[in-house]
Amino acid sequence: MATVLIVDDEPPIVELLRFTLEDEHVRVVEACDGLEALDVARAERPDLVFLDVQLPYVNGFDVCRRLRREPGLEKTKIVMLTAAGQEEDVARGRAAGADLYLTKPFSPLRLLTLVQSLLPEVPLWPER
Repeated sequence: MATVLIVDDEPPIVELLRFTLEDEHVRVVEACDGLEALDVARAERPDLVFLDVQLPYVNGFDVCRRLRREPGLEKTKIVMLTAAGQEEDVARGRAAGADLYLTKPFSPLRLLTLVQSLLPEVPLWPER
């Protein structure tokens, strides 16, 4: 079973991600700010993190950098989530260690395709 951590301070985004991803093959955990994200990631050791850029306390770029230095989390896949899709933000996300960048709003199909590319070993919702 794969574990996915969703880090966003907007409940509708968290619910969309949870509804789209969670099933018998994927367990979803969540955090609503940068500090909580670090604590949950250390405790849960997720396979994949969806990480909002604009977060309370610690921004997503800093959380990403810290996760990349955290023992046991170096190989966790990280997708930056943001409403700002400017090239500068994408470059900052890559420099922080993000694997991919997903701009809000996004379609559930795009989300599933992205997860399939990052976690090909996880059976992806054949009934959907």
